[in-house]
Amino acid sequence: MTSARTASLLFPVAFAMAACSGGPPKGEAKTPATPVVAAPAPDWAKAATIYEVNIRQHTPEGTFAAFAKQLPSLRALGVDILWIMPAQPIGKLNRKGPLGSYYAISDYRGFNPEFGTHADFEALVKAAHAQGFKVILDWVANHTAFDHAWITAHPDWYVHGKDGKIVNARDNEGHDTDWTDVAELDYDKPAMRQAMIADMRFWVDSLGLDGFRCDVAGGAPDDFWKEARTALVAARPDLFFLAESEAPTMHAAFNATYGWEWHHLMNDIAKGKKPASELDAYVVRQRKAFPEGAFRMYFTSDHDENSWNGSEFERMEANHQAAFVLAATMERSFPLLYTGQEVSLAKRLKFFDKDTIVPGPSLAEFYSAVFALKHAEPALANGAWGAPQVPLAGAAGARTYAFSRTSGTNTVLVAVNFGDQPGTIAYTALAAPGDYVDWWTKKPLTLGAVGTIDVAPHSWRVLTRGGTP
Repeated sequence: MTSARTASLLFPVAFAMAACSGGPPKGEAKTPATPVVAAPAPDWAKAATIYEVNIRQHTPEGTFAAFAKQLPSLRALGVDILWIMPAQPIGKLNRKGPLGSYYAISDYRGFNPEFGTHADFEALVKAAHAQGFKVILDWVANHTAFDHAWITAHPDWYVHGKDGKIVNARDNEGHDTDWTDVAELDYDKPAMRQAMIADMRFWVDSLGLDGFRCDVAGGAPDDFWKEARTALVAARPDLFFLAESEAPTMHAAFNATYGWEWHHLMNDIAKGKKPASELDAYVVRQRKAFPEGAFRMYFTSDHDENSWNGSEFERMEANHQAAFVLAATMERSFPLLYTGQEVSLAKRLKFFDKDTIVPGPSLAEFYSAVFALKHAEPALANGAWGAPQVPLAGAAGARTYAFSRTSGTNTVLVAVNFGDQPGTIAYTALAAPGDYVDWWTKKPLTLGAVGTIDVAPHSWRVLTRGGTP
């Protein structure tokens, strides 16, 4: 998101008045009136995981070249897609803070000198591709900086207020914000649309990018995104599109959307404010609202949540790892890891300043195991490739949750205990009884159609059969 996010479906006025507050909408996705057919995802995304790269904060240098040295460790972690936050130059007019927001772009085809040069970025992309990554770029189509060349060359491409002045950008829901560093674009102007698509095409054609994460995607109309996707995939059919939106209609052009409702529900479940059993109702709502094939990006942290609402250690406390296991294994899940989570980033990174990560205890072994699970088990595949989630009868409670997913001979059973005490999860109707292996301990066990599963406090069990050892 841009600058300081202030959008909320439930409390738009309160959030918009809070300077430099952030956070995504907290409401539920609404079922579209007309059924949506999901845009086809490229085959390479079938079991993909995604990592958000905050270039400024990822290394002490905060440059493309310095980040390139981190690629081998991220590949070893099991990351497939690198989502790079905006790489373009940041506007100086109305800038927030010393370095400004990444999302206040002054030149769509330029490169932020703070991060490096065109050649540095190109070298990073080539190195990433050589190591097996796909690379997508954060694209800000909703607005530009106030000193973007279009402001003077094409002022009619922007939204103007009653006083004739170009207005500050608004959020996904059209609410006013405190984003005083960015100007709202007017998608009623065909020429602007074509210029935007041409600028996106520049990054695909000249730098070989594999797609885009589109900021405030709801700020541009659905028909623009369909137009942009059609033009871009004509040149590169295997592109991937992620929308910063939870609107099901976005899937006509996008492969993945944000799981904001899941994220906020998980924050509440982790702290015991809501029962874990509410996840079953959530899954039902997703099936009703989203088309088959939709990727739903689930996460325990990202740049907005970390900077404005706190790290996962603040929001989920002792249950942040258990929550991430669900982020990677639930139906439709497309798991995101944010810069620094693998080294226990426990502070809120500054958004408009340089604020290098301070590593804590390594969690690389944990995240590597989760991503390896995602890659090994066909039932956990993304979108339509994955299997439906079946609640484990009798297992859901205030602090426990369990389900299975079966694809052919492969079954994955996930059981989570968010409580402070050891939990014994009793179930009554396991659809695929038989011999399993505990993914973390590698110990074999046999499960009957009726039985119990013991789970330690703030922990999880993942039991598999028929996948890749």
